[in-house]
Amino acid sequence: MKDLKFNRHRRLRGSANIRAMVRETTLQKEDFIYPIFVVEGENVKEEISSMPGVFHFSMDRLGEELDEVVSLGIPSVILFGVPNDKDAVGSEAYHDHAITQEAIRFTKERHPELVVIADTCLCQYTDHGHCGVIENGVVLNDESLDLLARTAVSQAKAGADIIAPSNMMDGFVAAIRYGLDEAGFQHIPIMSYAVKYASAYYGPFREAAHSTPQFGDRKTYQMDPANRLEALREAASDVEEGADYLMVKPALSYLDVVREVRDNFDLPIVAYNVSGEYAMVKAAALNGWVDEEKIVLETLLSMKRAGADIILTYHAKDAVRWLEGK
Repeated sequence: MKDLKFNRHRRLRGSANIRAMVRETTLQKEDFIYPIFVVEGENVKEEISSMPGVFHFSMDRLGEELDEVVSLGIPSVILFGVPNDKDAVGSEAYHDHAITQEAIRFTKERHPELVVIADTCLCQYTDHGHCGVIENGVVLNDESLDLLARTAVSQAKAGADIIAPSNMMDGFVAAIRYGLDEAGFQHIPIMSYAVKYASAYYGPFREAAHSTPQFGDRKTYQMDPANRLEALREAASDVEEGADYLMVKPALSYLDVVREVRDNFDLPIVAYNVSGEYAMVKAAALNGWVDEEKIVLETLLSMKRAGADIILTYHAKDAVRWLEGK
């Protein structure tokens, strides 16, 4: 055996401190965006059944959630408004005093330093649950762009720091960038849901946002899960149109796509750790089948390792507590 030659990789794993010294990927609280669902009504703090630990908040209860987020040092939130009134063209999405706009104002007044991201879509505002204008059962692309731009401008007026369009209409970044610039919001960045697949992992979110399509599905505008190269075409279009961030959604089953986007573009990359991914871990943890802390941190670390700079996750509050021993 004395002449046997091999590499001794274990030398760099011999103690916790040595492992920490050579660790290639790390997680920190600044990596996270925390999603919050805001509903109309009073004194509402209602747990979403398919997402244990995630709640609907009315405006009068929103402050307690924001205070907790800030106390943990999480730097940003994304707000999803869930209106009572819906119509065929999603009027509440671009009404200056609708639920999302009021939530943005409240958040910026209570915690001016918190980065507020506005989800810019129509699905939870339309009575048909689709992300655009419908004609003869078809989602119209170009006719929807004007409404999306109006929504973005209204959200920027309310104080949103970042606009995050999630609708997947062709040209949505260009339309929103033009609308923001024309309204004097040249300084507001766009966090584009650039690569968004038609995924089964969105089920719990549709309960949370009351946004399930009333007919058909979203496969004519969201991407086919089988396609990888198409993701690069989608991202390239959004870069050309003026996106400031590129998001891949979902994250966990699309880590190869996160890496492809990271390797091909130099903008900040966001991974959306979506509701179905969250719900599966929660269900297994509640049954005692997995160690929730270890599973969650390993999963989030995989997203960073794949190339994400930022992770949008419902686990954010727990992850910070675990990382910092709180």
